Amino acid sequence: MSLLTLNGFSVTRRKREILRGIDLRVGPGELVGILGPNGAGKTTLMRAALGLIDARGHSSLASLNPRERGRAVAWMPQSREIAWPVDVETLVMLGRTPHLGPGQRPSDADHAAVERALQRMGLTGYRARTATRLSGGEQARVLIARALAQEAPLLMADEPTAGLDPAHQIATMRTFAALAGEGHSVIVSLHDLGLAARHCTRLIVIDRGKIAADGPPLDVLTPDLVRDTFGISAFLQVTPDGLVFQPLEVLG
Repeated sequence: MSLLTLNGFSVTRRKREILRGIDLRVGPGELVGILGPNGAGKTTLMRAALGLIDARGHSSLASLNPRERGRAVAWMPQSREIAWPVDVETLVMLGRTPHLGPGQRPSDADHAAVERALQRMGLTGYRARTATRLSGGEQARVLIARALAQEAPLLMADEPTAGLDPAHQIATMRTFAALAGEGHSVIVSLHDLGLAARHCTRLIVIDRGKIAADGPPLDVLTPDLVRDTFGISAFLQVTPDGLVFQPLEVLG
């Protein structure tokens, strides 16, 4: 079973080819990290796969109608702006929108999904607080909770750990890993190669619009790839606590 399939997938914007010839399948139980230097096409790949921008080729998600897509995938974009001064619980409840009909009030099942999302993100004590009055990091956690409340088989998040302190970065990645362990799949774009190496089951490296590598972290983050794609040297070692990756030097 595939939760996302891309075949011959390409994106051109402003007469420039951003992505070309992408073939990709993501199945249940995966925590997939999308890596690449700035401008490589990570965000474009995710947005195009969702049908938010035009692309050539096939995307199994883009081919769905909006309601089906809302039940198949939860999407968390880079933008963290919360426009309305609503309480946290109300904002997280918006994640249940694809499951509600027009004018339908949330059911007990919807409230239970929101409660699970609040608990996963450590936000049960925030439920009555006004979301716009929270810190940037707290708002980021609320928006992740909104995506979790959707309880879709696939969660896609663009830089979900940006702006979080180290403890909440680790906690968020552990939450994603737990979702994958429950049979969901999570696709996240990340700049922190250390977080990606430690928590993701699979890494996909995008470079110059193409997939440069795809596989388990230890197989992907080779010295040659790290040098050629990111222009750095790095320390990589399997330890009793898991895989550790630490960038060291910028290579000229």
